[in-house]
Amino acid sequence: MQTPFFPQWRSRLAPLGRRVRHLRQCSLPCLDQLLGAFLPDCLMAPAMQGSHSRDRVYNRRRTFYGFLYQVLNSHCPCREVVRQILALWGLHHCSRPSAQTGAYCQARQKLSLSWLAGLRQAAGTQANQAATLWRGLCVKVVDGTGVSLPDTPANQRAYPQSAEQRPGCGFPLLKIVAVFSLASGALLAYAKGNKHQHELPLLHRLRDHFKPGDLVLADRGFSVYTLMALLWAGGVHSLFRLHQARAADFRRGRRLGPGDRLLTWFKPQNWQRRRYLPWSLWRRLASSLSVRLVRVTVEAPGFRTQSLTLVTTLLDPAAFPAEELARLYPQRWRIELWLRDIKTSMGMEVLRCKSPAMVDKELEMFFIAYNLIRCLMAQASVLQEVPLPRLSFKGTVDSVRQFSAAIAQSPTRKGQKKLLHRLLEIIARDKVPERPGRREPRAVKRRPKPFAKLTCHRHRFIEIGHRNRNWKNKLKNTCP
Repeated sequence: MQTPFFPQWRSRLAPLGRRVRHLRQCSLPCLDQLLGAFLPDCLMAPAMQGSHSRDRVYNRRRTFYGFLYQVLNSHCPCREVVRQILALWGLHHCSRPSAQTGAYCQARQKLSLSWLAGLRQAAGTQANQAATLWRGLCVKVVDGTGVSLPDTPANQRAYPQSAEQRPGCGFPLLKIVAVFSLASGALLAYAKGNKHQHELPLLHRLRDHFKPGDLVLADRGFSVYTLMALLWAGGVHSLFRLHQARAADFRRGRRLGPGDRLLTWFKPQNWQRRRYLPWSLWRRLASSLSVRLVRVTVEAPGFRTQSLTLVTTLLDPAAFPAEELARLYPQRWRIELWLRDIKTSMGMEVLRCKSPAMVDKELEMFFIAYNLIRCLMAQASVLQEVPLPRLSFKGTVDSVRQFSAAIAQSPTRKGQKKLLHRLLEIIARDKVPERPGRREPRAVKRRPKPFAKLTCHRHRFIEIGHRNRNWKNKLKNTCP
């Protein structure tokens, strides 16, 4: 503790203070020296008052990096982090902390959500620092996804499960709408909700994150008048695929080129169907909006030629040719890969916290870890002169896990810099092969085990076994 009480005891407590300072240098997961440079020192300092204001075993910095270690190592329990604390304290001959996980779990609960959000934004800004513009515009990609939560009463109340599933047989569902930078792949902002909220209302919460000079790139689920008009009123351009419910009539409007038309959309009259917008904002919407329809052809060797219709507010055909728009829109698919990196490679597809408050903090930690990995990838791309989209995210995560311990154990600063330079070289060499037009159907090859399906509460479920070799007859499920 650094509280200035009992000054006459300072000489007796000095050896313990030196051990604590040495232990702080060897941070829990050895990630501090590798990733700490991307986080501001003012945010990582102890709090002025309240939780995490005193230097204890689980202070704010050590708790944060322990949580980060769990995120980067999928299926890592809290017990493993506590065991690392015990190992480090035993290495430096300190008093032995408790082997229970209660103190560490309480320290995680005391982490402020706003503080974690500030770290996520700082890491995203750092990763997006060297991003390039597309024809003078900052392209931001938007898409939605969903994750599964543990089946607890608190999570069920906040994020109910699907209505098609019986009570006790499903899992809470959390919806997320995320905004990524196309140039760097960093996550800039996100909004979350439950199954009753559409992706459009969630995106409307993020309107303040779009600045004049931005270009929003998304699929046709976001191609609606209200969103495009609101973005246009704030000086933000948009490029979407035309919604399937709106007809693409290229006989109307003014012709700008082959398959390129300038049209006027009018404001819908029924406000009741769009209740996610308040009446005050709906009333200020423009009565009409000039849009541009562009029909592009996507050709891939070995596949049929596909025709897409794009709608955009980039009205100048000279500054933004149709060919450039046709090359830009297929890059929207990168957000699917970035979401796969977070959900599949990092294990965010199924969260583990059992309360909505901790679920929010676990989400923030996943996004902080993702942005920190993006910072390393951007640094390797600049130093080694390798295109950033060619770098492997999973390979970077694997390299960070192994090199972080070696960098922390290096006795000299020169050795640490040498290892860091070697790490960036390995990240730059681990390239993803170029596979244009690659198609991967969402199908599972490995068959699941022939277990019965849970069709009611587990405590009411009755499993009856038979000697027949046919697994369908071997398990007969009944619910009283």
